Amino acid sequence: MKHYSIAIDGPAGAGKSTIAKKVAKHLNFIYVDTGAMYRALALYFIRNNIASADKEKIESSCNDADVTIDYRDGEQQVLLNDENVTQLIRTEEVGNMASASSVYPVVRLKLVELQRNLAKKADVVMDGREIGTFVLPGADLKIYLTASSMERAKRRFLELKQRGITADINEIEKDIIERDNRDMNREFAPLKQADDAILLDSSDMTIDEVAEYIIKCYEQIR
Repeated sequence: MKHYSIAIDGPAGAGKSTIAKKVAKHLNFIYVDTGAMYRALALYFIRNNIASADKEKIESSCNDADVTIDYRDGEQQVLLNDENVTQLIRTEEVGNMASASSVYPVVRLKLVELQRNLAKKADVVMDGREIGTFVLPGADLKIYLTASSMERAKRRFLELKQRGITADINEIEKDIIERDNRDMNREFAPLKQADDAILLDSSDMTIDEVAEYIIKCYEQIR
């Protein structure tokens, strides 16, 4: 039985996770939040006082961190050494550490195997930075989702505000631009649009409009 895969790549704050969840729910696919897996590993580094620049410690400690995905009541839960950290990995600190530490091949390779195995066993929607170019180069549908840095900063600002977290929108945009630069210029599996990916700028689109567009693209290839 053939399993279908949809890869959604793009820079930080583009709305990949929100869109991927909606598309997966509509199509009854499994949603695989690869960014959450990187964030869980980043949380492990932070808890163990490992600096993002300390390549040796990051490489040696990867073997001590087990990151897995579980589904409870249809919702993805991220486990770090059997602890559910789903609600602990969405801070800016963890996000920045995830971006900084993911430049190391050992970090990426540790998680890629699990991600590929999931795609072999089920229909999946997977979002991240290099799904279509590296993790699932044979994905049936590839989307490169982006938006302007200020629009992405506004979205992040509102998300944090709704959670009662005070933030400076200009600092958020600065962090986003820095993360874009790191992600696009890292030596191993950098962020870039796959040659066969559809470019989708969501700056002036609603969440539903973006999800509907991707679903229509999938229906055309099904």
